[in-house]
Amino acid sequence: MNFLIANTFTDSLTNLTGGEQKAVKTTAFDLQMNPANPGLKFHKVDRAKDPNFWSVRVSSDIRLIVHKSKSSLMICYVGHHDDAYKWAERRKLEIHPKTGAAQLVEIRSSVREVTVPRFVEAPELVDKTPALSKLTADDLLKYGVPAEWIDDLLLANEEELLNLAEHLPSEAAEAVLDLAVGVIPEIVQPQNQDVDPFEHPDAQRRFRVMNNVEELERALDFPWEKWTIFLHPAQQDLVSKEYNGPARVSGTAGTGKTVVALHRAVFLARSDRDSRILLTTFSQALANSLRTKLFRLISNEPRLGDQIEVLSINEVGLRLYKSRIGTITLASQKQINDVIIAAARLIPENSFSDRFLISEWDQVVDGWQVRSWEAYRDVLRLGRKTRLAESKRKVIWNILSQVREQLKSDGVKTISEMFGELAAQLKASSSLPFDYAVIDEAQDVSVAQLRFLAALNQRESDSLFFAGDLGQRIFQQPFSWKALGADIRGRSFSLKINYRTSHQIRMKADKLLGPEVADVDGIIENRRGTISVFNGPNPTLLTFDSEAEEIRTVAEWIKARFEDGLKANELGVFVRSSAEIQRATSVMDALESPYQILDDITEGEQDCVQLCTMHLAKGLEFKAVVVMACDDEVIPSMERIMAVTDDADLEDVYNTERHLLYVACTRARDYLLVTGINPVSEFLDDLIT
Repeated sequence: MNFLIANTFTDSLTNLTGGEQKAVKTTAFDLQMNPANPGLKFHKVDRAKDPNFWSVRVSSDIRLIVHKSKSSLMICYVGHHDDAYKWAERRKLEIHPKTGAAQLVEIRSSVREVTVPRFVEAPELVDKTPALSKLTADDLLKYGVPAEWIDDLLLANEEELLNLAEHLPSEAAEAVLDLAVGVIPEIVQPQNQDVDPFEHPDAQRRFRVMNNVEELERALDFPWEKWTIFLHPAQQDLVSKEYNGPARVSGTAGTGKTVVALHRAVFLARSDRDSRILLTTFSQALANSLRTKLFRLISNEPRLGDQIEVLSINEVGLRLYKSRIGTITLASQKQINDVIIAAARLIPENSFSDRFLISEWDQVVDGWQVRSWEAYRDVLRLGRKTRLAESKRKVIWNILSQVREQLKSDGVKTISEMFGELAAQLKASSSLPFDYAVIDEAQDVSVAQLRFLAALNQRESDSLFFAGDLGQRIFQQPFSWKALGADIRGRSFSLKINYRTSHQIRMKADKLLGPEVADVDGIIENRRGTISVFNGPNPTLLTFDSEAEEIRTVAEWIKARFEDGLKANELGVFVRSSAEIQRATSVMDALESPYQILDDITEGEQDCVQLCTMHLAKGLEFKAVVVMACDDEVIPSMERIMAVTDDADLEDVYNTERHLLYVACTRARDYLLVTGINPVSEFLDDLIT
């Protein structure tokens, strides 16, 4: 007899307390070892439409729902008594007539008895045209849509389609949402009737056969994270595709770019067992998160981990520099700033602000590794829009050339200098440290880092694979990838299905950005047509007249989420900078709830609310998010605005500050609260409209 668990079970397990989960796991192990054990109390779910649904007693109030047949026993759901029985009464296990895949199907008649919430802010603006008007019933059957749902789907407009999709098997929901935005999904070939329906690729995404106790234990300890474990068919094509040069996958927040990057690294490792693969991103905290997800992804093939190195890109640079060139001491940003300010005081003709000179060093002289007056005089100042006469440039060069000499005298190097030397060393070497590099959050890769990565691509093949979103660029000014040897034209692909963020949060956050984002090389990312696969409550935006009022209200909101059943580690609180962290800690102190302030290397603890700045929120995911202190002069940052010397540079500051708020808001899956003190940030006007 096959022993299986369904993803609906692992999802429901996470809603129970720690003690309840332990009892459930014990019962699950007993079921696997001996389903006929007389100590296991089976009760038929009499009102279920599927006669094979049974309940198994875990405790006085907790029940397992199992599907029992002659050939298999499947754990389908767990919950408190009434909830578990209602779940079983609204489901049936069937074999799809077209695809041959096993499906847990929600019964359409039972859904009619439930009020399906509609989260539509402006009903008069909703397009009533059926979203799938060009399709037929046969078309939908090919994609695994249960027959009883087809009539409703063919009549549904976009908003209704989102509600209906929540009740469909995953492959059917994804297909209809793809079709609604004009994407043609891949059709998985139907199976013969004599093939086990649980062996179908669609079925294997939601049902797992447990061959032994150890495998069951792993499954229960690491419940499936849908955006880490499975791939949409369109994503699978991007993962396994053979490219003839560097490639990039993009998409709005929550569309699965990191998933694609992870699976791409694993695919390369499986395809070439002798290859060495770098999986990297811009911060150590994100690298730690990637490493955890990779471990879960390859838990059944741990040897693949020996081929894949997961590090932040700066850590990669440091390790390679020490092994290939020699020892290195990196200058801190404060050390560099102090040297610039000191050098500026020695030039009487200097009329530039310290902020401008620091920015000119970071973005031009050091960023592009400009080494001579002639090079600086003629540089197009890529990434900088301020026009400077030659006489002005001469003054700046007199200052910044002294900075380079002083840092050299101090025996320190900048990060850009380190990567520049590494790139030159790699180009001259016949031995490369990696065969492939997969880069997540690639929109924030710097000029020097991209030069280094391009030097890894000496075979001019598909050695480089980037994943990122230009709309989430928060650290780097735009520059030409093509000019640095990473030409992705013709190999840039955009994802359109959002798995992580509710429709309501995505729609609200998207108001912060334009419908299109273009890079310097002319590649346009169209943000239209993205669809979320689930609904949720509308985000809440609140403004206050005092910090005390904001702190009290945010604490009450978080307390209500805890009462809804959210765990502490499922909630994040973000502020613009460290200057506002105290407002977030005051909320947690009022709640007397444990919390952790994250830095750029710390991994989040399992039982704490996570607090951090918006910059460090990148890559994090929570069921509920609070974005606090969105005051005027806080976001956009007045300090950054004051450093600007012309209107063109001001535009880039505003863009990246918008991106920053967008990143913070889209870390939320189900609940989002945004707050500020009057006068509030001008960006909140966009969110309110």
